[in-house]
This record gives sequence, structure tokens and C-alpha cells, in this order.
Amino acid sequence: SFLIEHFRKLIPDVNFLAEEDGIQQELGEGYCFIIDPIDGTTNFIYDYHHSCISVGLALKGKMQYGVVYNPYTEELYTAVKGEGAKLNGREIHSSKKGLAENITAFGCAKYNSDDTDLIFEYAKKLYLNSLAIRCGGSSALDICRVASGSNGLYVELKLQPWDYAAASLILVEAGGFISTVDGKMITLDRPCSILAAGRKCWKEAVELFQ
Repeated sequence: SFLIEHFRKLIPDVNFLAEEDGIQQELGEGYCFIIDPIDGTTNFIYDYHHSCISVGLALKGKMQYGVVYNPYTEELYTAVKGEGAKLNGREIHSSKKGLAENITAFGCAKYNSDDTDLIFEYAKKLYLNSLAIRCGGSSALDICRVASGSNGLYVELKLQPWDYAAASLILVEAGGFISTVDGKMITLDRPCSILAAGRKCWKEAVELFQ
């Protein structure tokens, strides 16, 4: 693809984890680009204007750079490890408030139907304990909305690394927290569940979902 071709010119020996191109190499001990050229594919097909390009760069399995771009709204989220997170060049921070003072969001996909009952159980709990609940259809953008403080929390029970890699760094650099739903570290080499939130929301959600 266009992205892979040009990134290889920047770092010739780099590895790639990418969805649409079916390129799923090992993270390795060097650099690895983790790419989703269209996150929110169904939204894109139906002109829903909530899709993005997500590009993360890991070194030795740890995220170093993250970029998420929504071309419809021209929102560009960026982060460099240790240097904070930005939206269109402006520094952003995750919410310091709890669930009761935040909009929350969840994700669900028809191809993960085994988790349908549980994710909607979580959605009901969020609905009853937060200001409002949303389901946007793009995990990368929804995690970035947590980073900017627009949402307090995002949860989904199964995502691929390219769905959240870039956004995970953006959230952490914005002061938020990301883990699996049971509070463990996320993985970049295989799918996992995601609980992304401001730190107070995260603590409340872990208790809520038990």
C-alpha cells in the first residue's frame, strides 16, 4: 500500500503489522509500524464520517509514536513517548472526573458475537452510572476522544493491535490509562480487550465490571 511503501523508505528494515494489507509480521527487536489504514470500515462504507487512519511505531515492542487522523473533521491526534499528546498541535489531557460526570463509550462488532451479552451488560452498567453512552464504530477515534477528555471511558472486549496501538500511546501521554477489562497490560502482538479511560473513570469501571 501507499503507507507501507513510503514507510519502508524511511526505515528500510522495519516490520509491519497491518490489517487491510494482510501484513502481520512479528514486532521484533527493532522498529515495527502498526497500521490500520481505515479504522471504522463500516462507517466508511456508509459515509458515516467517523473513520480514521491509525499509524503507530513501536521499538522493541513498546510504542514510541502514535498518529490518528480523521479526514472528515481534520482532527489529527499525535503523541511521542514522553512528550505528551496533542490534537491539531494543542496539548490534550484525559478527564480527571468520575463516571457520573462523563460521557462513556463502548465498541461491539458482529464478528465478535460471542461477547455480545457481556458487552451489552457492560454498556447497561455504563448507561446507568455515567452521563450518557455512545457507540462510535471506530475504536482508535473513541480512544482518542478519551485522551482529549471528550469521553471519560471506552471499552471493547476484543480488538486487534492495529485498532488501538497508536491511540494507546496518545491516551497514556494525555494522562489516561489503558488496560484489558480485567486490569492487565494490553498486548501489541495479539488481540485483547480494551478498557481506556481517565484514571478515576478507570478505577470506577474496573469495580463496576467485576
